[in-house]
Amino acid sequence: MTRRSKSIAFLFSTMPLALFASAPAHASQDDDAPAKRTRIILGPQLSPSWPGSEDLSVGPYVDLSRSPEGVPFEFEAPDESFGSPLVHSGKFAFGPAFGFIGKRTAADVGADLPKVGLSIEAGGFAQVSLTPSFRVRIEGRKGLSGHKGWVGEASADYITRDGDDWLFSIGPRVTFGDDRYHRAYFGVTPAAAATSGLAAYDPKGGVQSVGVTAGYLRQLSKRWGVALYGRYDRLVGDAADSPVTRELGTRSQPSVGVALSYTFGGGTKQ
Repeated sequence: MTRRSKSIAFLFSTMPLALFASAPAHASQDDDAPAKRTRIILGPQLSPSWPGSEDLSVGPYVDLSRSPEGVPFEFEAPDESFGSPLVHSGKFAFGPAFGFIGKRTAADVGADLPKVGLSIEAGGFAQVSLTPSFRVRIEGRKGLSGHKGWVGEASADYITRDGDDWLFSIGPRVTFGDDRYHRAYFGVTPAAAATSGLAAYDPKGGVQSVGVTAGYLRQLSKRWGVALYGRYDRLVGDAADSPVTRELGTRSQPSVGVALSYTFGGGTKQ
């Protein structure tokens, strides 16, 4: 999922950082265990204001990672939903996933269509690292507000890296949505057709888009680094054929982000 996160996403994602920073070292690790390092990535990103939008909105590009001293940070794709693995079993990992999509109003879309409120999504993911250089991941999330439908994404990433000095990743993306999700953003009811001038349209669930994401991390010093990513999605199927997309939006859905990273804790030197 492209990170269409607003300020609420920043709030949720930075809460764990405060907990990590304020907790005493002995509360989370044994005396003989390697000291933990924490890395936070923070910067701006541009992404579609809502699914199918031709306008881009500015939001925070945020990531938080922890790793024992001497162990490289675990790979996370730059466009992953918020959430961390709760269970590791060999090459498999499972955990919660959270997503956010800003509200869409009639003024935003440029036609008298029903408002879709701020969508807060919660669900889970499963991933497997088939090799150190190849990871596959799938996730599903339910809209608790806003569109209130089910969304999902399947992804694969090729990863090449030199420890934490630099990392490059690239891979395909396929997104899905159920009937309710697609009707919220791409549907036009007969009543809405009469007021908006668009043709009535009742989309079904299925594949929403296909795309690709590339990301790059570079450590500039022991503490500071840079991160950037680019993603491009192309709407397909009922989402692409919707009059909302064809007349008021676009099938092309690009996203881009750039950020600084800061690592603290462990044996990191200034």
